[in-house]
Amino acid sequence: MSVTAAEGFVASGCHAGIKKRRHDMALLATDDRRPVACAAVFTQNKFPAPPVELDRRRLAENGGKSAAIIVNSGNANAGTGAAGYGDARAMTAAAAEALGIGEDDVLVCSTGIIGTPLPMEVILKATPKLAKTLSAEGAENAARGILTTDHKTKQVVVKGSGFTLGGMAKGCGMIAPNMATMLAFLTTDADVSAEEMQAILREASDRSFNTLNVDGATSTNDTAILLASGRRGRADLNEFADAVHRACEDLTLQMARDAEGMTKMVMLRVTGAMSDAEARAAAKTIAENNLVKCSWYGEDPYWGRLLAAAGSAGVAFEPEKSSVAYGGTIVSRGGTHADHDGEAVRSHLKEERIDIEVALGLGSGTARMIGIDLGPGYIKENSRTS
Repeated sequence: MSVTAAEGFVASGCHAGIKKRRHDMALLATDDRRPVACAAVFTQNKFPAPPVELDRRRLAENGGKSAAIIVNSGNANAGTGAAGYGDARAMTAAAAEALGIGEDDVLVCSTGIIGTPLPMEVILKATPKLAKTLSAEGAENAARGILTTDHKTKQVVVKGSGFTLGGMAKGCGMIAPNMATMLAFLTTDADVSAEEMQAILREASDRSFNTLNVDGATSTNDTAILLASGRRGRADLNEFADAVHRACEDLTLQMARDAEGMTKMVMLRVTGAMSDAEARAAAKTIAENNLVKCSWYGEDPYWGRLLAAAGSAGVAFEPEKSSVAYGGTIVSRGGTHADHDGEAVRSHLKEERIDIEVALGLGSGTARMIGIDLGPGYIKENSRTS
């Protein structure tokens, strides 16, 4: 169990027919069908999908409550206009009817291909089945039902001193550091208000989900939702916030390891920037640079590409104060080559996880980003998704 590990939640998943064979729908609900405190963060893409628009509106209107979330994969219901918004509402209405609850207590998420209408006939037919098969044991099927090009499910459980936090996520492509950057669903039996959770989830997302940059592409559907049943009483907020961060961090690393075509996961640190904001800007530019990403794939310690990317980030940059290190071994100082142990660097680059630091030497600003290499696997996957 993951998303149902906390008391008060049930889940299910199934193959509805949106995809040819794999699970493509999921339902998460409270076991007593009552709405509970809910917080969410959404994509900042200015081309949001109708499910995002609907969820934002509902949570704003009801003060942060939800009793169920219905999810489909294989089709993002994005770029579908007013008809797509109507389909998103129809999904929540069908789930509400099957669960015997109010439509306004249901949220909806979709993920997959952009610009194609939802196959509503198969979705509406499958929804009652999802409701009937809800159980605490249904977490695995739900985690499978939200996947798109993922190779494996992403699930997590964190135990607190007086509460449990569980979650599931999907995402391995079209991920950039801008709000939630995928679909993630977290549940807890701690008694925490929607307002408290909103601040905690936003900070946790910034420290985890927003550090992952697979390809620089921010999806139209990015959503992270946290539900609290309150079954086990009031939680210490500091401990709870730490648990949420750890859960999000775990899911982030799972997504990084499952990134489309990934052979290298790069833990990139930019230090010595004039501010944290400038460090983040430089890290984002480096992690998204295709020449840099190709050098990671080729296990090539091409520090010049890193500095060239940093120099194009629009932040304060003085080459003579910079340095670059791979796995703790400095390979460049002052914008030029530094004598170093080449074998140590080559050995480090053969590992799946690579640690890189680009030090700007100008201030105290720092940022961390998880980057992914670029190789044939990514191109193969994304040349045939539509």
